[in-house]
Amino acid sequence: MSEFSKELLVTAEFFQAQDIDVFAKHVPMDWVAEAVQQTGRASLRTRRFPAEQAVWLVLGIGLMRNRSIQQVCDTLSLAFPDSKGELPPLATSSIIKAKEKLGSEPMRYLFKTTAAQWETQCEFDEIAGLKLLSVDGTYFKTHNTEENHHFGFAQSTASFPSVLAVTLMSTRSHLLSDAAFGPVTHSEIHYAQQLIGSAPENSLTLFDRGFMSAELLISWQGSGANTHWLTPIKSKTRYQIIESFSEYDHLVEMPVSPQAKQQAPYLGERWQARLIPSPKGDIKGFITSCLCPNSYPVNDLLKVYWQRWEIERGYGELKQYQLENKPVLRSKKKNGVYQELWGILTTYNIVRLEMAAMAVQHKVEPQRISFINALFLIQDEFGWSDKGSPGAIPQHLKRLRENGKRLILPPKRKRPSYPRVVLKKTVKYPSKNATRS
Repeated sequence: MSEFSKELLVTAEFFQAQDIDVFAKHVPMDWVAEAVQQTGRASLRTRRFPAEQAVWLVLGIGLMRNRSIQQVCDTLSLAFPDSKGELPPLATSSIIKAKEKLGSEPMRYLFKTTAAQWETQCEFDEIAGLKLLSVDGTYFKTHNTEENHHFGFAQSTASFPSVLAVTLMSTRSHLLSDAAFGPVTHSEIHYAQQLIGSAPENSLTLFDRGFMSAELLISWQGSGANTHWLTPIKSKTRYQIIESFSEYDHLVEMPVSPQAKQQAPYLGERWQARLIPSPKGDIKGFITSCLCPNSYPVNDLLKVYWQRWEIERGYGELKQYQLENKPVLRSKKKNGVYQELWGILTTYNIVRLEMAAMAVQHKVEPQRISFINALFLIQDEFGWSDKGSPGAIPQHLKRLRENGKRLILPPKRKRPSYPRVVLKKTVKYPSKNATRS
């Protein structure tokens, strides 16, 4: 086969009729149609901008933060021809109206569907045969409108309402398995309870100490086969040692608080966990549902908790690169905020899926693939198609293949220890040394 024929095959493979095929290779059209049908948002008559196209618009908004809604619509070529077969540009008001009519439920359905499918395609870090995941919360600011006051303010001095989101993330690929969010008037534990049942079987989920709740942790453990958890112990936690496996390994029993028994009477009076006191450091120890010391060695459990910081890294890349450090979401209405966030989290997972594929190709861990470069790669795919020059696409692809190793970051260095210290307060007035007379 000649070089010209090879280039034609590459062009045919990567240059499709619709720009949204960049999404479609990860999000099949059937999933979008199912999300719209299941939530009752399907268009009953032929429109230039039906509900299915509005779904792609929301995904494009989540990926291209620096472009207006009209530009995203034009870049993805979402509008259908009119009755005359012509393709005049859609009015911005028509696009916004279609987006509002779509609502947030189709985007929520699509996120849940894609997350469940993509989770099976990615590898996990493992410890003692358990897949490692992490749960933590983060805030997203919204416009200070009367309708967005529904979400509440994170602090009394805050200028913008905020949305509290809690997600379940893989510590290896940083792919989101599930998410829940809403007003900040609810606690992180409230949203974490909505994630119960989302962890895969034979997994260990790492929680921050703020998620210490008997109802949450017991329900998490009972939601599937070997769905274990691990969290730091609070200094005021009361417990009684039932059995000691070693000096730093105990089976303990803890009382259930009266508030927890009132909300969940099935919890009983006491509950058990495995206590692993930490011989050094600021954290006094950990409790976990991994009760068997032979199946889950204590040394492995002591080291694994620090991988919980991977979720913080994932949040940082989402806000700094994908959202371009813009602290406020676009939407000025409550339903639009929910819709936008589901779209942002879905496109975030698309970027992570591309990174996982690059990692397999170059035989490295997904964390060594640059998030921002993978994000630019997907955005560039839109740019190549938007320019309408398919003959140049093989050159772009060839250059990317040759320079693919540039996306690989150096091996991650060991996290240095920074003990917590109390800063010395500055003196308000200058001091004067006493002199002897």
